[in-house]
Amino acid sequence: MTTLITRAELRAAIAEGSVSVVDALPEQHYAQAHLPGAINLVEQDVAARAATLLPDRAAAIVTYCSNVSCANSQAVASLLEQRGYTNVRKYRGGIQDWSEAGLPTESGLPAGSGAVAG
Repeated sequence: MTTLITRAELRAAIAEGSVSVVDALPEQHYAQAHLPGAINLVEQDVAARAATLLPDRAAAIVTYCSNVSCANSQAVASLLEQRGYTNVRKYRGGIQDWSEAGLPTESGLPAGSGAVAG
């Protein structure tokens, strides 16, 4: 099981710019709201996109999804770990916990994400 990160720890890491945050929810949910600076990477895309999106396998990475009952963040974290990423943690509370704490989110798809607006 992937090591957990608390909301306070994640908030500090985002503020420092010391972590890559991975939203493991489907693109339509990511577009509605995601944590600041998060990239979108779902389980079925890890093999094809992880090396491009996350080139440094030693960098700090945190996965999250919707809430404590969502399994997407663990699935993506496990696949990243299997691919040799050595510093992966999971934010178990997900965007629900983040939003309920009144913390800021972003919306939309990043330019150059490879996503096609539809």
